[in-house]
Amino acid sequence: MTKLQLRAFMYQLGSFAILFIAFRYLIHNYTNLTGLFIPFTAFVVGTILSPKFQSVKTKDGEKLFMSWLFIKGIKEL
Repeated sequence: MTKLQLRAFMYQLGSFAILFIAFRYLIHNYTNLTGLFIPFTAFVVGTILSPKFQSVKTKDGEKLFMSWLFIKGIKEL
């Protein structure tokens, strides 16, 4: 695993964790869901809304790209 692939993995993990914790808190406090429905719903929402990071080898070298639901297209970082 290259340095850029590790960075992409850490960015993706961090962004998912932040969204998962935030949505778990919001779902727990503002809905009537109980039990395993709270973390499962937070997982699904966090997975859909978190940005996707990917390391790609191009002719110019290895580059980091991000794709997100709220941004049209793929952005280079």
